[in-house]
Amino acid sequence: MSENLSAFLYLVASVCFILSLRGLSSPETARNGNILGMVGMAIAILTTLASPEVVSYTTIIVGILLGGAIGTVIALKIKMTALPQLVAAFHSLVGLAAVFVAAAALYSPGAYGIGTAGNIGAASLIEMGLGVAIGAITFTGSLVAFGKLQGIVSGTPVRFTGQHMLNLAIAIGILVFGIIVVTTESHMAFWILVMLALVLGVTLIIPIGGADMPVVVSMLNSYSGWAACGIGFTLQNNALIITGALVGASGAILSYIMCKGMNRSIFNVIFGGFGTEGDAGPAVGTDGDRSVKSGSSDDAAFIMKNASSVIIVPGYGMAVAQAQHALREMGDILKAEGVNVRYAIHPVAGRMPGHMNVLLAEANVPYDDVLEMEEINRDFGTADVAFVIGANDITNPAAKTDPSSPIFGMPILEVEKAKTVLFIKRSMSAGYAGIQNELFFKDNTMMLFGDAKKMCEEIVMHLDE
Repeated sequence: MSENLSAFLYLVASVCFILSLRGLSSPETARNGNILGMVGMAIAILTTLASPEVVSYTTIIVGILLGGAIGTVIALKIKMTALPQLVAAFHSLVGLAAVFVAAAALYSPGAYGIGTAGNIGAASLIEMGLGVAIGAITFTGSLVAFGKLQGIVSGTPVRFTGQHMLNLAIAIGILVFGIIVVTTESHMAFWILVMLALVLGVTLIIPIGGADMPVVVSMLNSYSGWAACGIGFTLQNNALIITGALVGASGAILSYIMCKGMNRSIFNVIFGGFGTEGDAGPAVGTDGDRSVKSGSSDDAAFIMKNASSVIIVPGYGMAVAQAQHALREMGDILKAEGVNVRYAIHPVAGRMPGHMNVLLAEANVPYDDVLEMEEINRDFGTADVAFVIGANDITNPAAKTDPSSPIFGMPILEVEKAKTVLFIKRSMSAGYAGIQNELFFKDNTMMLFGDAKKMCEEIVMHLDE
């Protein structure tokens, strides 16, 4: 394949990736966006395989078959609730790939066209240094995030005296050894740089609490993109440079959106993470001297059947119970009864951006019924019922009223303004941020204790009577 044709096909692939990101910005066009992304990736892979620089296909084919088989098994078996940790795990592989490519280029620069051993160009060494540092941080940071999301590592922030100073010292060490690599091409300095970056990935993420994990996943997505971009420079592959930059930029923008949704800065997340995995709280029905009003599925069905407007607020509890299909059935029955049913989505509902949108789309909930927080928040004041299914911190009024609360200042879905709030929850345990939800004790709140899917199915049964 000629160089000009290769460059043209890489350009076509890059355009497909850009259009893919555009398509993924809306649930209505997400399917086409995914298809365009796959087409672009297929073009990029085939163009690379057709390069005259490829002299043997045996290892490549084995790698494709192994990777494809592993990816297929994971895709078939993964649960929707496990998508956040899956994304974090995949980010770690991108970071590790950046480290491997940089190491290979350092030891065999001739194979990459960047010079000879001991005589690699300064620009290439800078690209390699940046790529390997970002890649190593992404690798271990993503593994820690995976561990926190999977429950292997506690979601409680891990902090110790001098933590920030340690991170600063490691960062300075990375800079120093990066300069040594560029000026001397020292292999020892390169591996010290790698080790320091691997440690920094751990020390950066372990102090971040569970409630901030959605932002961390998005941030690591950005890191993996920039690591891929660095690989692209090392490999002198324009498609990889463009793709990495797209992923890096989009991840950074998404991190900003997530932080805005939590009213926090990215620096506040990285250096002052909050949130724990909520431990079991008091017994059902009480919180110290305070009591809550609990009801049954029959009560909930009666209230909603006689309402004119119901706003449904899904959260991680819905994902855990896989209740989206039963929830959609409930919504369809209410619509048939003449009730105006809509779904309210908070930017950080679940444990990754778009988590609730994906689950509702899987259940074929009409896109027009699903509204973002900014679009629907003002409507809670006129709604007859706010039906909250496993969404805890994002509905907690303490974010507006309690300056001592760790979530104070975070924009929330103002469900407490509805005439009646129906809240499905297994128990009175705290949310992911590790604090109790003041909404439980409001006079207009009725708690529906139990499994979210079973509760929705029982409500459907009573609505059909």
